[in-house]
Amino acid sequence: MAEGKIYIYGGSGHGKSPAAIGCGLIAAAKGARVVIIQFLRGKGLTEDDYARRLEPEIKLFRFEKSNENFSELPKEKQEEEVKNIKNGLNFAKKVLNTGECDMLILDEVLGLLDNGILTVEDLRGVLSLKGEETDIILTGIPVDERACSLADYVTEIRTIK
Repeated sequence: MAEGKIYIYGGSGHGKSPAAIGCGLIAAAKGARVVIIQFLRGKGLTEDDYARRLEPEIKLFRFEKSNENFSELPKEKQEEEVKNIKNGLNFAKKVLNTGECDMLILDEVLGLLDNGILTVEDLRGVLSLKGEETDIILTGIPVDERACSLADYVTEIRTIK
C-alpha cells in the first residue's frame, strides 16, 4: 500500500472544503474509510445532509454546540466552544491512534491556528499519530510557513474572479 501523506488545502479562495471532501469521496469509492471532523462552522448548517447519507464509508463529525460560526459568538460562548473544539481534536487523536480511518479530513483546522485555539506544535502532536498508510487533509484560510512545514503537499486556493 502507498505511504500516507499530509495535504493542506488553504488560502483565501472558495473551494477548500469541497476539494477535501471530493478527495474523501474518491478514497471511499476505492474502499477507504474516511472521517471528516469540521471546526468553526457551528452545528446548525445543513450542507452535511448529503455527507451523512454516505455513512458508514464517510463519517462526519462536529463537536461545536452553537448554531453560529465561531467568529460570530460572544467571548463567553467562544470560550465554551473552545472546550468542544478541543474534544474534537482529542477525537481526531483517538481516530488516528486506533487506525479507525484511512483518510482523516480536519476541515478548517487551520482556522484554529488563526484564532489562537491551537498552536502549530499542538497540530504537529495530532499529526504525529498518523499511521503509515493514513492520509490527512487539513483545510483553512491561513497558509503560513510553519503550518506548511507539517505537510507533504500544499495547495493554495485563491479566487481570481
